[in-house]
Amino acid sequence: MQGVVKVYDSATGIGIIVRDDDRSEVILKPGSLDGSMFRFLRQGQRIRFDQSEDTPPVATNLRFGSDGY
Repeated sequence: MQGVVKVYDSATGIGIIVRDDDRSEVILKPGSLDGSMFRFLRQGQRIRFDQSEDTPPVATNLRFGSDGY
């Protein structure tokens, strides 16, 4: 999936991504950036990610938005 960072707090590691396909929001939990190439995110940054089946959905496996293009 691909989306845009709506908000991210680097102090807590909590944030929200808005999906491109249906504009739904996906949560970034503390530790979501662990194992990714990111150290922090900024508002408006385009990223690709996987989405968990949790409710609410949680973003995992973050990578740059241009991967695969």
